Formats: sequence, structure tokens, C-alpha cells
Amino acid sequence: MARVTVEDCIDKIENRFDLVLLAAHRARLISSGQHILVDRDRDKNPVVALREIAESALSPEDLSEDFIHSLQRHVEVDEPEAEAAPALGAAAGVDVIDDDAKFDRMTEEDLLRGLEGLVPPAEVEEDGE
Repeated sequence: MARVTVEDCIDKIENRFDLVLLAAHRARLISSGQHILVDRDRDKNPVVALREIAESALSPEDLSEDFIHSLQRHVEVDEPEAEAAPALGAAAGVDVIDDDAKFDRMTEEDLLRGLEGLVPPAEVEEDGE
């Protein structure tokens, strides 16, 4: 039985940390029942995973992508752009305010002049009695 060492795999996956992560991920896949791409030769799953990497039986990029996908909890779904989808109100028959509507802009001086003319609510109640 030939032993698989890190040196056999390091030319396929240069970073040793990545090599350990990907080989462990592949060993877990083998344990869960995925098809083995090399002869087992009474080897355990981690050794089989290293042999698959060393013999280039699977692409490191594909294995890395599969590993990342297995760790994702939220998978992004491509949704149509907002322009392509109709507004919710328009679909229900409700009038929708035009996005191009012009709003009056008030300067700070105009706001202060308007506030000066207001009377506090407590004073209005006293005058009404």
C-alpha cells in the first residue's frame, strides 16, 4: 500500500490549510455515501480523499466550490430588477404615486416663519372655554 503524503497533494493545492479543509470535506462526502473516484485499497476515507486529490481525480476548484456551498446558510436567488416588476399597488388596482412627482421644498427660514404662527395646544384650549 502506497502512502499519500502532503507532498503528493501540495502541487495541486498549494496552501496546506486549504488542503486539510478540502480533504476533510471530501472525506465527509465519502462517508455520507458519495462515489469514490480511486481504488480504496483498504484505506480509510481521509486517505482516499488525499489520494483523489493527489491523482487529480477531482478538480480542486470544484471541491473548493462544493465546500463553500456546503457552508452557506443563505443562498442568494437572482430576482428580477425593480424596473421589470410592476409596483404592488398597480397590480392590485390601487393608484400608485408617480416616482417623478415634484415635491415642494421648504427652506429653513420658511419653516421657522410657519412655526412662529402656530399656537401651542394648551393655549388654544384655554381660549376656547
